[in-house]
Amino acid sequence: MYNWKVVLITILLLVGVRVADPKLVEQFRLNYFDSLQYLQTPVDSGIVLVDIDEKSLEKFGQFPFPREVYAKVLTSNGALSLYVMNMGFTEPDRFNSDNDLAYAMSKREVILSSIPTNVTNKGDKPFLGFGKLGKGDPSDWLYTYKGISTPIKELNPVGVGVVSAAPSVDGIVREAPLMVIANGHIYPSLALETLRVWNRQPNYAMKVKEAGVEWVRMGKLDKMSTTPNSNIQIAYWNNFKRISFGEPMPDGQMYIIGLSAGGLVNPVPTPMGAMYPHDVQANLIQTVVSGVQIQRHFFLEQLEILVLTMSMLLILLMVYRLPTYLSGILSLAMISSIVATGLYYWFTALLLIDVIYTSLASLLVFGHASFNKYYVTYKLKEMIKGQFKTYLSPDMVDKLAEDPSLLKLGGERKNMTFFFMDIVGFTPISEHYKNNDDPEGLVELVNNFLDRTSNIILSNGGTIDKYMGDCIMAFWNAPLDNTYHAEMACISAVEIEQELEIIQDEFKRKNLPSINVGIGINTGDCIVGNMGSVSRFDYSVIGDSVNLAARLEALAARGKYKNNRILISQDTVNSIRQYGYSRKDFLFKKLDVIKVKGKEEKIEIYSP
Repeated sequence: MYNWKVVLITILLLVGVRVADPKLVEQFRLNYFDSLQYLQTPVDSGIVLVDIDEKSLEKFGQFPFPREVYAKVLTSNGALSLYVMNMGFTEPDRFNSDNDLAYAMSKREVILSSIPTNVTNKGDKPFLGFGKLGKGDPSDWLYTYKGISTPIKELNPVGVGVVSAAPSVDGIVREAPLMVIANGHIYPSLALETLRVWNRQPNYAMKVKEAGVEWVRMGKLDKMSTTPNSNIQIAYWNNFKRISFGEPMPDGQMYIIGLSAGGLVNPVPTPMGAMYPHDVQANLIQTVVSGVQIQRHFFLEQLEILVLTMSMLLILLMVYRLPTYLSGILSLAMISSIVATGLYYWFTALLLIDVIYTSLASLLVFGHASFNKYYVTYKLKEMIKGQFKTYLSPDMVDKLAEDPSLLKLGGERKNMTFFFMDIVGFTPISEHYKNNDDPEGLVELVNNFLDRTSNIILSNGGTIDKYMGDCIMAFWNAPLDNTYHAEMACISAVEIEQELEIIQDEFKRKNLPSINVGIGINTGDCIVGNMGSVSRFDYSVIGDSVNLAARLEALAARGKYKNNRILISQDTVNSIRQYGYSRKDFLFKKLDVIKVKGKEEKIEIYSP
């Protein structure tokens, strides 16, 4: 009944969009993943952020500071701390104080930054201790740069790590590589190098398969699962203590030093808002140190597409097979369970599962299917009203409109009662109006007669098939079932006969010729449904039982049966006796046994 194929096209389009994964869809998914970080309970980190801020500039003067400033700050603080500087010191100091900083760094554990670049193919190789497992080639998967800018050799820090990020399609830094290739060598990230020094590990190990990097670890520490290019997702829900560069730094802690003064650095966009570069490095280091593993497994993409397809098809099935309210409840319950499942795996395993596209696409399919069902139902109701309002009572039209399934289009075999009636003695009336040159008056008279008799038929649940001049054809028990269809036809005939007495009195007062009617009623099987062509059809009946009713109408109130306006077949009488009476008791008078045109067997005819 409903055009579900239109909704199926929508489903195929939505699945196709998800498979193609355009930039807008990917960005929407990433924004949802970002929102999940806000749901995590903030973690207080032991890492301390040291800001080179406006207060530091007031204390030490114009930036960049002479390197003796860094030397004094380092030597004035504890020797048991780890100082991670989110700065490279790749060029000699303009104040010639590199030796001061080198001496201070020889007394403290300091990690400096290096910057991979494609501008040059040079760069000194810093600390490197690397072991590879697996058959894969790292160069096929790691981010590769032509060269690298490293700290000047005189400084000789305990470690040097690469500062590199992997911005997403929308420019937000959500993950960073643990390893990169520059100038033909593999370098660890600043976070990875910090973790190695902090834990006193001698080297790195990496497992690389044909599908990319599987994990990275240092010495005997736990493995860190990564993406194929060694990226890890950064957990940004950490709280850090902040101090200004130059303030006391208690011993035994990890300090990350970076720029925050206005005009010296551009904030970096992250899932939890703009942050300074050393904030990003601090969150990355804390992620690595704490062992937090935000996972986005490769198979989740296929699983999400499968769940998306199944959920939309199930919603389509529910909308067209169940009542609207029930399909709505079940659809919302299913979508809610998908969202709840995604949140459950986030909170229990930090798995990133895209439930937003599936949820929104499912809601779209539910809305489309529901609207399509409503629209098609509305059009069907309007069609039914337009098709039946002229020959069904309003209450019957309303019933069909509310439940179109009561109307079986295309034709079905059914036991029904058929009613034919026409005006007997119509010629004298026609001549009267002709002689008075009043054709409009004749039309008005016929319409008035048909209107009054039609109302009787409709009030008794009959269906008016058609008008043929001054003749009415009607039937009972279709399109709505009526157990007492034979009785209702007979009641209509009797009431029309009573109405005729009133009409005759009106004609007499108007000096019109007398009028009479002949009514034929028969009950039997027929084919009822939409008859006609594809472009034009009518709801009607065909069959021998219909023809017999017409034959009886041709005999009624004429000739031998001049005094019998209503002729009823034996089958109609038997049907009334079989089902009993719903409104009136009838006494039937047997009139004759006759043979009608077109039928071999004789039939008994009655008059009520």
